[in-house]
Amino acid sequence: MQTVPTTKVVGRFAPSPTGPLHFGSLVAAVGSYLLARQAGGRWLLRMEDLDLPRVVPGAADAMLRLLERLGFIWDGEVVYQSQRFERYQQVLDCLRSRTLLFDCSCSRRDILASAPHPGEEGPIYPGTCRNGMVGSRVQSAVRIKVPGSSVCFTDGVYGPQKQHLVTAVGDFVLRRSDGLFAYQLAVVVDDIDSSVNQVVRGSDLLSSTPRQVYLYSCLGESPPHYYHLPLALSADGDKISKRHGPSSVINDGNGSVEIWRALDFLGQQPPRELQSAGGKELLAWGMEHFQSDLIPTCNQIVAAESVV
Repeated sequence: MQTVPTTKVVGRFAPSPTGPLHFGSLVAAVGSYLLARQAGGRWLLRMEDLDLPRVVPGAADAMLRLLERLGFIWDGEVVYQSQRFERYQQVLDCLRSRTLLFDCSCSRRDILASAPHPGEEGPIYPGTCRNGMVGSRVQSAVRIKVPGSSVCFTDGVYGPQKQHLVTAVGDFVLRRSDGLFAYQLAVVVDDIDSSVNQVVRGSDLLSSTPRQVYLYSCLGESPPHYYHLPLALSADGDKISKRHGPSSVINDGNGSVEIWRALDFLGQQPPRELQSAGGKELLAWGMEHFQSDLIPTCNQIVAAESVV
């Protein structure tokens, strides 16, 4: 079992309000809530509404009301990324003053042409503008220079991780050419400012974690302890998300049983007699019995009938 940190645990749940709560997000909510509360820690809520064009009006409020009705209790005020752009720019300016950043005029097409072998998350940036912008595009992104050494960390589920940023992703974007701040920057700044030291989320973000660990080092901060949870997959093998429609949506009618299914999905083997229990009772059971070493590392297909 994972060793409990000596400092007070501060965890968080950070959904994107681009639609209603779905099963995959509920798994992250349950895992993050129980790991934080079991350690006697705080559990924060943040709305990752960074990409404003994708935000669905009213989705954040609906999600918060549902979580509350299902028995989740959070600490402090809810943080909204859309209200923190000034803070993100402040951190960018700090990094730029230390010559860690550079402007990049390359389009995705340019990068693909220069780096035909894509990495895990797209083409690997070849460093075209690292020593000065190449080309005449008016709009430019802001990238951070990555080190030649590997970034290492230990995940609470997947164990030791190592990534060489130069060959895996290259210098990565902190502010996009359209002016929107990148997730990698926002999530690190938000967690630092909220004193978050335990991050529990889906394993689809495991490969981006080394970038965040590197950003922590650039800002002179220690990274949180990470737990990456297996993904809930639809029958087509894709990660369950809002695009899978009503069958994946959590609501008042199915919320409690879906908490039971989330516990089962995370390998905790909740008693079958608790399938008809309320959310508060299930979360209380989870706080008493949750074991991180039971969390599976394999993504799992969730049958349609289990999320209706």
